[in-house]
Amino acid sequence: MLPLSCSFSRLLGTVASWGLACLLTACGSSDGSEGIGGLRLIGDYAIKTKTLYEGVEFGGISGIDRAQDGTYWAVSDERGGERGHPRFYSLSLDFDATRFNSVSIRKMVFIQGPDGKPLSSTTRTVDPEGIRVAPNGNLYISSEGNFGTGAALYQPFVREIRTDGRFVRAFDTPNAFNYVDNSTTGARSNKLFEALAVTPNGMVFTANEDALIEDGPITSLQAGSVVRVLQLDPASGKSVAQYAYPLPAIPVDKAPTGAFAPDNGLPELLAVSNTEFFAVERAYADGVGNTIRLVLATLEADTTNVQSFKSLKGASYKPMKKQLLLEMPITYQGVKIDNIEGASWGPRLPNGNRTLVLVADNNFADNQVTQFLAFEVLPQ
Repeated sequence: MLPLSCSFSRLLGTVASWGLACLLTACGSSDGSEGIGGLRLIGDYAIKTKTLYEGVEFGGISGIDRAQDGTYWAVSDERGGERGHPRFYSLSLDFDATRFNSVSIRKMVFIQGPDGKPLSSTTRTVDPEGIRVAPNGNLYISSEGNFGTGAALYQPFVREIRTDGRFVRAFDTPNAFNYVDNSTTGARSNKLFEALAVTPNGMVFTANEDALIEDGPITSLQAGSVVRVLQLDPASGKSVAQYAYPLPAIPVDKAPTGAFAPDNGLPELLAVSNTEFFAVERAYADGVGNTIRLVLATLEADTTNVQSFKSLKGASYKPMKKQLLLEMPITYQGVKIDNIEGASWGPRLPNGNRTLVLVADNNFADNQVTQFLAFEVLPQ
């Protein structure tokens, strides 16, 4: 186990009012889960870019989930061909009600393909983004795949694997989410399955990060977009429903010196109950920073199943209900917010309250860090 030094950690107070950080009133559950009265940021912890573990650069952490033994599984979005084999990690996180103390890497595991071999370390294949512990103790992973031509094309997927990286099966995801030409139909490059959730009743949910080409333009400074939350049945391995999730417009433009256009997307879902999810909306403005919104997204009894809709443009449907819980713009309570992409439940505190963990993908960039944030979930 490799202990890693903390670059910054602060005790932060309870969020109590509107302002740049928005906290909404209590919300209850439609199926018996604990209500959410608020979120209190406990503290943060950062691992520097270029940190090595067993000679391989640690980073790109895009998904995280807590195992039954209290450790965490975290997946890197290494595609292969850059910094080694696509991989995931076992981590230990140490925090309490007052501060975030440490993060330690316990183990690194290479993801294997159906052929039983580790995915390529020399060419791009998958783009792992989400990870969840399955009810049977295995892991689910989601991948954005890789848009290209010929052998360079690798379709997005949701798979079940063992904790030693061995392939178990692939879910049967609809062809509408596959890459075609990145311009006229199908999926957009690097805008696919990031979010991944498992509900208490075992259902699996994923979502495209931004709109499919058929469903309209991606988010802009002037307008939002809509993505599809896909429900997968682990018993059959097939898709059983899709629900529309509206994304807001991008809140901040890039700096005049910024090289990349600003964007917004849905990188993560975390099940609160069988019908409610913490949704992470992540907007980025080059040269400015990240704006992170935590939303309670709910499937109501009359939310429209849009699985049969070939296009959502001009269609009539009821989307998932959304309630903003917290907005963290650029710098939040003295912490510069990085590229948050993963969310997990943490341990309960001595007072009985649940905790929430967020993690940032550092993109293996020198000007970013692998950032962990811990929150106390205040009850209703």
